[in-house]
Amino acid sequence: MLDARRQAVTESLSLVGTLTADEMIEIKSEVDGVVRQINFTEGEPVEQGRLLIQIDDSKLAASVAEGEANFKLSETNFERMRQLQKDRLVSRQEFDQTSAIFDVNRAGLELKRQMLKDSRIVAPFAGTTGARMVSPGQVIAKNTTLTWLVQMDPVKVEVNVPERFLGQLKLGQSIEITVASLPGRKFQGKVYFIAPQIDTNTRTALVKARLANPKQELRPGMFANLELALQIRDSAVVIPEVALMLSGERASIYVVDKEMTAHLRPIKTGVRLAGDVEIVSGLLAGEKVVVEGTQKLRPGAKVASAPPEAVLPYTSGEKTVKPRVD
Repeated sequence: MLDARRQAVTESLSLVGTLTADEMIEIKSEVDGVVRQINFTEGEPVEQGRLLIQIDDSKLAASVAEGEANFKLSETNFERMRQLQKDRLVSRQEFDQTSAIFDVNRAGLELKRQMLKDSRIVAPFAGTTGARMVSPGQVIAKNTTLTWLVQMDPVKVEVNVPERFLGQLKLGQSIEITVASLPGRKFQGKVYFIAPQIDTNTRTALVKARLANPKQELRPGMFANLELALQIRDSAVVIPEVALMLSGERASIYVVDKEMTAHLRPIKTGVRLAGDVEIVSGLLAGEKVVVEGTQKLRPGAKVASAPPEAVLPYTSGEKTVKPRVD
């Protein structure tokens, strides 16, 4: 026999998720032109605002100069026409036409300046560059993919959690993951997003967590074996699972009193552990429970204690429960 013991029990959920970058974009050109300069190497960390690619801007610069000249002329005409209209020397229609030309030239100049600015492709955030898809001197069209930019610290893990476990999740909850490429290593993170809706096809909700990745060992696209802590009970009553006697959905055990007499007692079980079972009600910590020989025992029978070494296989520390996900 063995004393029912109190121990910490962590109920966790084992799932498989996917690692994603904290930020990842496809760098594309917003203008047509010729690649004049490539200012990065593949896989290079770059800071925010770093010039990555320069598109030849000679035609765009000439277009801006033309726009500035047209704008200056229209501005002069507009000022002159405004004074004439004030003195009632021109019609309202003539003034409106000059005003419209002025507005069109001003907007056209702003557009040309923006296109000139777009010829300089810079990093919108700090990250690591991907494969280079173009070469210097190459003629490219607008929306051509040039490279990728990936922010890898931190990384995110995305996992679909069955709806029956959602009530036990909360923002800020701790998670632990492992990946196949780094055996024996564990990485910790925290939940920062729980989808407000359920996928009606899979009956799951998307959950995201962030993990620090200072050495960039975790890479987007990796599968992650996820341990999501659902509940932590610091003082659960636990006994060896072999002590249970099951009859349909009912469970009972033999409890031994001070006179070493066995009594059959119904109990309510909680979650199953590795070789142990949590007792929710019907048993107190410290009560003696018959572990072996229950099939030969009858209520009221006397029992004898086994030697200490006989109970060693049933002694364990903190357990982690992993609910089944069917």
